[in-house]
Amino acid sequence: MVADTIIFIFLIIGLLFNALGVLGLLRFPDVYTRLHASTKATTFGSIFLCLGVVVFAISQYLGTSDSQYLMVITHTIIAVFALAITNAAGSHAIARAAHRSGQKPDPAIVDKLTEAGL
Repeated sequence: MVADTIIFIFLIIGLLFNALGVLGLLRFPDVYTRLHASTKATTFGSIFLCLGVVVFAISQYLGTSDSQYLMVITHTIIAVFALAITNAAGSHAIARAAHRSGQKPDPAIVDKLTEAGL
């Protein structure tokens, strides 16, 4: 029962991060902010989803002592490390390509009222 609650929480957090990544991809103005939103959100979302899988596999292993769940845990941990490395490297490559192609970030919106002290 406790494991099911933990799994549910990890899955909800993972889905929320992924949904926020999609929202950031749709809402942000330029390639750099879109890249930031999608990379950070999908990395954390995928990690939390994988944590849910690991907790499920641990709870099943403790209940059945079947070694296939140890393989699921091992593969999921390897996948988390691969996701962390490839998401960072991929976003760096995309940002570098955008910079080399001359893409400029959108200028920041300046609030004249705060500059005037109002």
